[in-house]
Amino acid sequence: MLKPEIEDGQASLADPAFRADVLRGFEMRPRAIPARWFYDRRGSELFEAITDLPEYYPTRTETAILRRIAPEVAKLAGPGRALVEFGSGSSMKTPIVLRALDPSAYVPIDISGDFLRESSAVIADAFPGLTVLPLEGDFLRPIALPAQIADAPKLGFFPGSTIGNMVPHESVDLLRTMKESLGEGAMLLIGMDRIKAPEVLVAAYDDAAGVTAAFNRNLLDRINRELAAALPVDNFSHVARWNDDRARIEMHLEAQADCAFTIDGHDFTMAAGETIHTENSHKYGPRDARVLLHAGGWTPIAEWTDPDDLFAVILAEAQPSRLAP
Repeated sequence: MLKPEIEDGQASLADPAFRADVLRGFEMRPRAIPARWFYDRRGSELFEAITDLPEYYPTRTETAILRRIAPEVAKLAGPGRALVEFGSGSSMKTPIVLRALDPSAYVPIDISGDFLRESSAVIADAFPGLTVLPLEGDFLRPIALPAQIADAPKLGFFPGSTIGNMVPHESVDLLRTMKESLGEGAMLLIGMDRIKAPEVLVAAYDDAAGVTAAFNRNLLDRINRELAAALPVDNFSHVARWNDDRARIEMHLEAQADCAFTIDGHDFTMAAGETIHTENSHKYGPRDARVLLHAGGWTPIAEWTDPDDLFAVILAEAQPSRLAP
């Protein structure tokens, strides 16, 4: 049994939600950990490196779409909206939208506090007249937006096809939560990845340079560091596979040999070939995307894609609450 070497109080500093999700995930069969816990500082840095990889088409494709459509989005949204970005990360695509809009403020929301503050400072420097209000938190739950934008109409921004990381019922719940957070009169600009050839999809999540593999295994490093754990990181290999029945790429960490270890004082074993399911990335056809948005309380009003139909960006507006369709 591998035992951790820790300093006093190390595990007590961990996010309680992280601890609960990890322990529950290792007790489940099959084992699974929510993908949001990838994004500690190192995980955020590795993901930004992934977006530059030749195999990873979503970022460059969506960026090209946003550059083309930003003036049209601004016209449809109108002036004075507060741009609220969910899971802002490095905010790399945000300047494209900000330059086209006449925004009243920018509110980036991210779970990684250090990364959030650094990227917010970059945006503030690039747009000196813009009010930037970073908000550290988990946007999967209803979140109170800053009082400074209480009376401003909102434009939610959710690029990167992050909506695909959740199973469909969770995606619908998230869209409803976004609607609740943004309020009446809100709009949402969202990216969704299209279904395409499995070989293209698998390559995007299992790159030749091994950056995605390092991103996946970093989750184990984080567990070891924050939860007084002794996971044998080198015993786990990165696996990416296409699940056609569920229209999604799945990422797993597969044990290469039998192992035993502790996490936060709890003992676990895994046999060779067993996996930890770490991420889903669902892909949506045009009709699927619209149905998902409607189920979440949003009416699509415009949709754009690239010449190869690899990726879509959709602008939707919040539906009023009603008792019948």
